[in-house]
Amino acid sequence: MKKLEKNWLEWIVFGISLILVLFTLGYIVYDGATLGETPPNIELQLGQPQPQSDRFIVPVTATNRGDETAETVQIEVTLNSDGREEETAEFEIAFLPRHSTRRGWVTFQTDPRTVEQIEARVLGFEKP
Repeated sequence: MKKLEKNWLEWIVFGISLILVLFTLGYIVYDGATLGETPPNIELQLGQPQPQSDRFIVPVTATNRGDETAETVQIEVTLNSDGREEETAEFEIAFLPRHSTRRGWVTFQTDPRTVEQIEARVLGFEKP
């Protein structure tokens, strides 16, 4: 019985695969070892209001700067004029992983470009 030898292409594919697997395992170990315990720290940023047919939409970007994931993130955006609340909109982000960003939009009947201030705040979130 004749023994089959591997050709050079098989050895190259094996070497590249081995390097990729070792790199992936090394990254997972490093990420797990350096993982902090900072709770979710959610920062909100509002975009430019845009008119759409009979309403106005405002893009909202939520960034979790913490080391833990947040679930069911509830966000409220308020239009304020002369120290009083004109209109409020809310939305929910189901899952906001650590060090990640998610985008959403809120809608208003009032033109946000005509009010003094647009405020966004996190109402609450859950820990998975």
